[in-house]
Amino acid sequence: MAVKLNSAYLKGFINEGELSHVAGACRAAHDALHNGTGAGSDFLGWLNLPSDYDKEEFARIKTAAEKIRKNSEVAVVLGIGGSYLGARAVIEALKGSLYNSRFKPEIYFAGNSISPAYMNEILSLTEDRDFSVVVVSKSGTTTETALAFRVFKELAEKRYGSDGARERIYAVTDKERGTLKGLSGKKGYETFVIPDDVGGRYSVLTAVGLLPIAVAGCDIGAIMAGAEEARRELSEPDLNKNDCYKYAALRNILARKGFNIEMLVAYENSFTMMNEWFKQLFGESEGKDGKGLFPSSAVFSTDLHSLGQYIQDGSNIIFETVLRFKETDSDFFLKDDAENADGLNFLSGRNMSEIREKAFQGTLLAHTEGKTPNIVLESPKLCDFELGYLLYFFEKACAVSGYILGVNPFDQPGVEAYKKNMFALLGKPGYEAEKSALEAKLADTEVNAHG
Repeated sequence: MAVKLNSAYLKGFINEGELSHVAGACRAAHDALHNGTGAGSDFLGWLNLPSDYDKEEFARIKTAAEKIRKNSEVAVVLGIGGSYLGARAVIEALKGSLYNSRFKPEIYFAGNSISPAYMNEILSLTEDRDFSVVVVSKSGTTTETALAFRVFKELAEKRYGSDGARERIYAVTDKERGTLKGLSGKKGYETFVIPDDVGGRYSVLTAVGLLPIAVAGCDIGAIMAGAEEARRELSEPDLNKNDCYKYAALRNILARKGFNIEMLVAYENSFTMMNEWFKQLFGESEGKDGKGLFPSSAVFSTDLHSLGQYIQDGSNIIFETVLRFKETDSDFFLKDDAENADGLNFLSGRNMSEIREKAFQGTLLAHTEGKTPNIVLESPKLCDFELGYLLYFFEKACAVSGYILGVNPFDQPGVEAYKKNMFALLGKPGYEAEKSALEAKLADTEVNAHG
């Protein structure tokens, strides 16, 4: 019951001496993390969360989720970034990417873009159907989420009245302050807490992720138990005894050798959104001060027919981190075909999982021979418990890797740049001077673009 790192496919790319060389930096990162002396130490609440979480709130999450499951055909989750990615990733990983065609309530995620087409599409899915809303925002003023909440709050009140809407709107927000917290108190919405010391991309094991995940019928108790086992096992400071730290060290060594793009690879379609969660976790944590690996992802064998050529023969700037789940709960047996028109009878009498395993092995050999390093992370199976373990594994690896890199893995100063420009261009009060300057820049750009 753990994630195990297989470094056999790094032969020729990294030697033991290089790993020993970074051991000191890894130990320093461990100490900074566990002693709370590193940059961003105000956001370490995730570190002991699997054991120290609010048990009373956890019980309320289960109760609220069951209420939504009973009275709603559709649940709409509003949030952006870490306020939705973790929840959606876990739901699809455990229930499948076709979840909404197989289970009730259907769960849709909005408030994560400013697309009018997408907004209308989600609204159409609630027509003549009972729905509930889970809005996730610490401040309540994040543009994308606040716009969507304005729409769905109005819809709920129009359909169910103020009292009825109160029973169908749930807010995951700040414990004491903020626009959403104030509105929830005024309207009487049930609220759940985003802890002050847990940043958005590390928040999947708080109510931010757990409430939607529970609505989907996942076992959040097993998820937390898996994360708790990871917390205990991954506290060993010696990277030679801690695969989480070894992974953090290896990715930094590869980056120093010019492998600046990490591609997370899974062989399950349902892992697509977990790949997206991974990309936010590492991209937002490490991409600053002119540093950081670029996180990318792929689902094999699907993407071998699109990205495979580049990985095999393109620029040697990529390394792959491949997830391998040893067991499967769902398999498919291939029968013989009398006509054998496709010439595939050599596969008859086998399970599809066996074919996938051979594809996995063949791809590893091809890509490493093509000068693409591969780190293999092996997990027993894709289930609630093991996914909880994997979530914590990546969170801790990201924190340690960021400290080894020399950045604060818990802030995101660059995220604010586009917001300031957008607010100014939209005419938000207080941005008048910036608006004029930006409009002048846009005008100059247009003139230069058209000669």
